[in-house]
Amino acid sequence: MKAIALISGGLDSTLAAKLMHGLGLELIALNTVSPFCLCNHKTSSGCFHGAGLAAKELGLTLLSINVSAELMEIIKNPKHGYGSNMNPCIDCRILLFKKAKEAMQKEGASFVITGEVVGQRPMSQKRQTMRLIEKESGLDGLVLRPLSARLLEPTIPEKEGWVNREKLLSINGRGRRQQISLANEFGINDYPCPSGGCLLTDPEFSRRLKDLMKYQELNLGDIKLLKIGRHFRLSETTKLIVGRNETENAQLLAMAAEGDHIFGPNEETAGPNALGKGIFNKELIELACAITCRYCDLNGKTDTEIVYTIFPGKEVKTARVTQGEKDKFESVRI
Repeated sequence: MKAIALISGGLDSTLAAKLMHGLGLELIALNTVSPFCLCNHKTSSGCFHGAGLAAKELGLTLLSINVSAELMEIIKNPKHGYGSNMNPCIDCRILLFKKAKEAMQKEGASFVITGEVVGQRPMSQKRQTMRLIEKESGLDGLVLRPLSARLLEPTIPEKEGWVNREKLLSINGRGRRQQISLANEFGINDYPCPSGGCLLTDPEFSRRLKDLMKYQELNLGDIKLLKIGRHFRLSETTKLIVGRNETENAQLLAMAAEGDHIFGPNEETAGPNALGKGIFNKELIELACAITCRYCDLNGKTDTEIVYTIFPGKEVKTARVTQGEKDKFESVRI
């Protein structure tokens, strides 16, 4: 029999695929790409790298589908709501399963395999919720969860004898001990994202995303910006992102678009680059300079010169700024 194995790049999905591959099933790995994966949060490629390694280790063909645009539409108004932050986990799983069904039909596969564990995720991995997701994705009875299968009702693959239920497992809960033990047994030593994760469950990222959605339309460029720097909401139409290290300073410059403001200290002072998005008046430019100065190393001085320009123009202006206290800017920090 042929099945679609959902591979995230994490440990659980790798174990599930390894277990089923060992039972003689023909598997095709499927990975969905989005910009919200914690395994590789500085790029837009999500867990694709980890999924590629897992598929290669198992000798599987890997299909990769970018769901970024569809997921961003879901985030705006999820049918089944959010979790504790901006995570629309149930709607996200339904989307993933719909993509798996499409792949199943295209590849001539008979069912879908996932690494889900009963009770591991509070929103999407409860028994009742799992059933809901199956039904709404059109995969009722066709999703096999090898790590927890013996705790669940038999699926069509089990009832039809395509898979021996006695060879499946009964892992449950949020602990990782059994999975790590199984990984050792299988000789799986390199799993870059052992506990999975999504940026939409991260409180800081969620605050930034909620702020972005309040004031403008979502796009991939802005999502990428949310992952780096310190973020400040200066007005309804103005935002400032301040780099935290040399790498982020370079990234901010690389992501500047025409009309953006760029701030930074003069050549004699060590400090961050800052990227200003939106509409700036004189007062907001002064505020952006002051915030940028706050994160400069003044080496004992109390003030410095902040240089700013409008990208990609060559006209450069300067402002002499006194370094303020950190608490002064907390009210506008996202």
